[in-house]
Amino acid sequence: MNNALNTPLIQFLEKQQVSYRLLHHQKPATTIEEAAAERGIAPHQMVKCILLRDMSDRYALACTSGDSQVDPKKVRSILQWRRMTCVSIDHVKEITGYEIGTVTPLNLKTEMPILFDHSIISQNEVTISSGSKMAGIALATSDLLFLSNPLINNIQRS
Repeated sequence: MNNALNTPLIQFLEKQQVSYRLLHHQKPATTIEEAAAERGIAPHQMVKCILLRDMSDRYALACTSGDSQVDPKKVRSILQWRRMTCVSIDHVKEITGYEIGTVTPLNLKTEMPILFDHSIISQNEVTISSGSKMAGIALATSDLLFLSNPLINNIQRS
């Protein structure tokens, strides 16, 4: 555990007594590829989170490995909701509590279903955002699963 960076997510992990490693960036990352390079990992080791909204203004967080894309149609089918689209960049922070590029499936401002693609659980360790564009967090996939309690299914775009 490392307190050099103190975000609400790091405070949450400390309170839950979850072991993690802080992976500092030399510069803010704006893409998955840049973040992976800054962290010294492969993109598939990252958890990419996409905030979706259905036509009734219900939200779901769809997460997959960093080297793949979420298929909103698959998420909609699993949840049995109406058509789903990505939430506008302008609204992500008010809904999740995180800026674009720092959204994680933990400590969300709004309660919502969280869905993980099978690709995430094939890793022993994954990285998520720290809540800052200047660092990521590596943690055991089992801890992430326990804390986020996601639905696990195939939600990747083919």
